[in-house]
Order: sequence, then C-alpha cells, then structure tokens
Amino acid sequence: MVITRVADRHWHALDDDRVVGRGYAEHRPDRPAEAMVAELTACRRRAGFAIRRREWEYAVPTDPRITGLEETLPPSGVTILPAGQADEGLLRAVDRAIRDEVEATAGWRSMPAEVIPHPEDDTVIDPSKYAVAAAPDRYLGLIRVVTVNRPRIGLLAVRTTEQRRGIARALLAHALGTLHRAGFTEALAEVQELNHAATALFEDIGARPMNGNLELVR
Repeated sequence: MVITRVADRHWHALDDDRVVGRGYAEHRPDRPAEAMVAELTACRRRAGFAIRRREWEYAVPTDPRITGLEETLPPSGVTILPAGQADEGLLRAVDRAIRDEVEATAGWRSMPAEVIPHPEDDTVIDPSKYAVAAAPDRYLGLIRVVTVNRPRIGLLAVRTTEQRRGIARALLAHALGTLHRAGFTEALAEVQELNHAATALFEDIGARPMNGNLELVR
C-alpha cells in the first residue's frame, strides 16, 4: 500500500493503483482540541481498538512557596535519604516489593510508562537517581528524578501498608526542594488517569496538565 499526497491537505491510500482510502486535514481554529481527540478515539474504537491506558503529563512547580510544601516533614520514625545515599540492597528490595504489590492489584502497566531499557528483573538502573523514605530496618517508599533537558519525576511510590501517612508528599517535597535549590523552576511528571490519589496530590501542589498520552490496543 502506498500513501500519496494528491493535493494540499489531501491524501490517497493506493493498493495496486486503486484508491482504498482517503485522508483530509483542515484548519479549524473554532474546534476545541478535546472534541477532536474524542472523535478520533471513537473512530478507532469503532475499528476495534480498546483503551489500554491514558496518562497526563504535568508541569510541577518546584518553588515551595507555590507548592505549599515548605513545612512538609516525613512522619515520625521516617527519614528521607537524598538521591545517591540509599543502600542499594534496601533500595532494590523496596522497588521489588512495590512492583509486586502494584502487579497484584492494578498491574504495573497502570503506572506511568517506563522508557528506559533494563535487563530482565533489574529495574533499578541507576541507584543515584533515587531518594528514599527510610525506616530503621527497611525502606518504605522512593522517588526517582532524572534530568536530561528538564527534570522528570519518573516514579513516586510507597509500600501499600505505609500509604496515607504523608510519605509520598514528604518525598515529593524533598525532591522538588532539591530541584528548586539547583535552579530548576519546574519538573515534569506523568500520572495515570485512574490513579486518583496521585492526581489529587499533584494538583494540590499547583501542578498543571500540559499533555496527554492515550494508548489504544487491538
């Protein structure tokens, strides 16, 4: 099959010189982007596709005067260890425990998509990128921040038994505060649409949605 442009904003799909499909593009400044996305999604669902996941990309301010996190502290008995200071064995243990917990419930595919390649069963590629919430005998949660052009929060997670204690908020306060002191005004973060707790956390500190990703499967 060959796709051929036959005129400005007009394409034909040719199969052995026979037109089997047509495509058009038009400029419609009066049409909201949300309506276009909904129409495209409905079209693909009629073609047999199903929605597998949807996530939103947020721009997250780092200034504690904006986020309201300047006075945020971890709960009693919990210490935040900065990136690069975590014990690698305990870090891998909490990473594996959290992944197993998520996989047993919503499934790991419900978490923000990971694009970094890694060997099978080795999900902690660079331990220096992780800050952790530490109890005396184990780690309770972690946050991974990677900076290429802009800082990106790639993972923020807490063990199931330790949730709703303010640990995720404390980890986020630490990571954003560190970035702010380094001169960054914003970080990026992806949140899966059905993760209402994460959505509420980020929106509560002033994060704003910028982009969205929709994965369809057939």
